[in-house]
Amino acid sequence: MEVKGTDWSGFHAPTLDDIEAMASKALAELPEPFKSLAADVTCTVAEFAEDDVLEHFEMESPFELMGLFTGIGLTEDGAVPQTGQMPNTVFLYRRAILDYWAENDDNTLGEVVTHVLIHELGHHFGFSDDDMEEIEARADAED
Repeated sequence: MEVKGTDWSGFHAPTLDDIEAMASKALAELPEPFKSLAADVTCTVAEFAEDDVLEHFEMESPFELMGLFTGIGLTEDGAVPQTGQMPNTVFLYRRAILDYWAENDDNTLGEVVTHVLIHELGHHFGFSDDDMEEIEARADAED
């Protein structure tokens, strides 16, 4: 909500580092055993997903993808890393997250970052998008 007379000239959009700090806080606040199971997952923040990633998911706009998990989930033999295997990584896409947050005023930016991070960590734990949608729907029904 805009307040008349507010001087907005000193305000700036949250940076990549700001989003990374929010994600780090969310990771630190994960309950056990999830915190331990996610300890080796790398979290990277970028402006947008790379073009090849968007093409792979047949997305027309980089604003459609707020996060991505890459790697081998724990249920897919990812619990024991193989030689040469890259670490499991969650990518958070700052501009898409900010766009979603600006269009949906029912959550704080920290809540949006946490939600995207948890969703992507769900893939690390072996959940599909359908699994996570069902879990989220049940949680919403309980609220």
